[in-house]
Amino acid sequence: VQLQAFGGGLVQAGDSLRLSCVVSRRTSSNNGMGWFRQAPGKEREFVAAISWNGGRTTYADSVKGRHTISRDNAKNTVYLQMNSLKPEDTAVYYCACALGPLGGTSTEAYKYWGQGTQVTVSS
Repeated sequence: VQLQAFGGGLVQAGDSLRLSCVVSRRTSSNNGMGWFRQAPGKEREFVAAISWNGGRTTYADSVKGRHTISRDNAKNTVYLQMNSLKPEDTAVYYCACALGPLGGTSTEAYKYWGQGTQVTVSS
């Protein structure tokens, strides 16, 4: 299983970005998916997760109300719509495919990881 994340870039505070993650196998439609991020010098942290059918979503408190995770299983793609971006959102964003159908907030719940896409928010 390969995951490819793209859509990052350099934006100003208050702008929006949509990240996409394409999964190489249809198997992913049975698995939860998640987005994590890692800023320089910091540990990788949870951002958002979505269950296999999109029926359940979970967000980190830091992004709740600003970011939205969604998926299109027909396209094997997961999205992260990021609105009202802040400088503290600056990080490399990773998508991941979970071991089970629900995803989770811990990196240990995920088996496959994408290569990451850089998001930089200037003040």
